[in-house]
Amino acid sequence: MKEKPMNDDLTGATPFIRSQPSEQSVETTAERLAKAVHEGQRTMPNERPLLVCRPQKIESWRIFKIMSEFIEGFDIIRRYGLAVSFFGSARASLDDKSYKDAEELARRLSKKGFAVITGGSTGIMQAANKGAFEVGGASVGLNINLPQVQHYNPYLTERFGFDHFFVRKVMLTFASEAYVYFPGGFGTLDEFFEIVTLVQTKKIRSVPIILYGKSYWEPLLSFIQKTLYEERKAIDEKDTKLYMLADSVDEAYEYITSNVDC
Repeated sequence: MKEKPMNDDLTGATPFIRSQPSEQSVETTAERLAKAVHEGQRTMPNERPLLVCRPQKIESWRIFKIMSEFIEGFDIIRRYGLAVSFFGSARASLDDKSYKDAEELARRLSKKGFAVITGGSTGIMQAANKGAFEVGGASVGLNINLPQVQHYNPYLTERFGFDHFFVRKVMLTFASEAYVYFPGGFGTLDEFFEIVTLVQTKKIRSVPIILYGKSYWEPLLSFIQKTLYEERKAIDEKDTKLYMLADSVDEAYEYITSNVDC
């Protein structure tokens, strides 16, 4: 059967399921991928349209862009043998204590040899990057390119901007030996549930996961405990112990340094 070109129409494509890829299918996929990368590099548009609906054709340039982001991202994170990721609101709407504590915790962990990795923007991210930067530590920003421009904070020793959230999430997932979540919005909650699910399902090893700020996190943890575990039995009791709640820099610092084992 003649192979479809990479940009052929997909509207008439018939889905199929292959339980185990054969050696031939792997080779065929590799060949098609190589073609897509070559064609994608050549056809990359200056203004890339948003992916809203299922594409009517395979867009080679999009495959090329996704692969290039994975390569660039892994190239960055491989440089740091010991790292901690900070998450939290980009907005200047939290109390001063949250920012000061993020900065102090990052400063102390940086002195301990941790690279500090954030989303590279403002708010909690800037506070953490500042703490690492000012003591001469590695301060990395993995930002996301959005229609409303997200500015990089000035306390970065290395930075990279992603077009695709899912690629950025992979980088943040595999970047660190510890994860700290300060108060934030949907993005912070998304990142927390991503990491805790990966640990729960053993897709990544168990790592220190710190939820910082009792007044912010306790309502959510109460929902997890009472509704998800006690009422619905949707999780196991051990799943409620995958993370720890901290309310001071000392508490978070001691937990991280005592539980990082690589």
